[in-house]
Amino acid sequence: MEPPPNASDHPVLTSPQNQRVKQLVRLRDRRPRDRAGVFLIEGYRALLRALEQQVPIAELYICPSLFQGDGEADLIDRCRGVGTAVYETSAAVFRKVAYRDRPEGLLAVAPQRHLGLDQAALGSIPLVLVAEAIEKPGNLGTMLRAADATGVDALVLCDPCTDLFNPNVVRASTGALFSVPVIETESTAALAWLKACEIPILAATPHGRDLYTDVDMSGPLAIAVGAEQYGLSNEWLDQADLQVRIPMLGMADSLNVSSATTLLLYEAVRQRSLNLNPREPANAVGSHDSAPR
Repeated sequence: MEPPPNASDHPVLTSPQNQRVKQLVRLRDRRPRDRAGVFLIEGYRALLRALEQQVPIAELYICPSLFQGDGEADLIDRCRGVGTAVYETSAAVFRKVAYRDRPEGLLAVAPQRHLGLDQAALGSIPLVLVAEAIEKPGNLGTMLRAADATGVDALVLCDPCTDLFNPNVVRASTGALFSVPVIETESTAALAWLKACEIPILAATPHGRDLYTDVDMSGPLAIAVGAEQYGLSNEWLDQADLQVRIPMLGMADSLNVSSATTLLLYEAVRQRSLNLNPREPANAVGSHDSAPR
């Protein structure tokens, strides 16, 4: 007789002292995650998108009393179909291991995936997002969403100050972490790679000479944004083909990095969809003569 869809393969976990439960709690911290080479995926939507992107799910922890919809049984069946071990927990145990304020009764463990520059798959007109020294997990997650929405070829994460597999990055990305190729590297290597690929670099800075809407983004392009507090380092500003700014009409001198990233990426998409030409030849990205010195 087949078990019902929400039944688990193992006894219900009811004790917070269970070793498996303790390990899940430890996976909130980076060192245990990196040591185990895994990360956590919580919630129906994130788990569904992970499955859609063929992310291998090693373990799934469920609490039927916390389910919020009607699709959980099918999702659990899909996990079982790819060999995932399913464990049921009590509500008290699930709330202990969950990191969301309102847990949905679904928490998965999946292997980390790390990509190098040699694994980037670029289109005929590449659009790359470079993020240097991003500090806040929520910003990085939102930038992943923007990258997914605008179809970037890769997000190059340089000298990161936050962990790509931080639970808050996973949550804020709403599944975009699984669809956007993320390359983790150092700035020096990323700059050399972009030059070798002949991809011009557009650096976002409040001190840029040109407005971001006044430059040509319709060709191959790497949009570079920097840390929340200090912006891009001189290493990126000095080697950028062009520096652009977003107009600020109020008292603030800059936008949140994820907001700025979204504006820049959508401007590139807008220009590419309309096949716009630069308003002036001097403003074409890739013209080193136009870059501020």
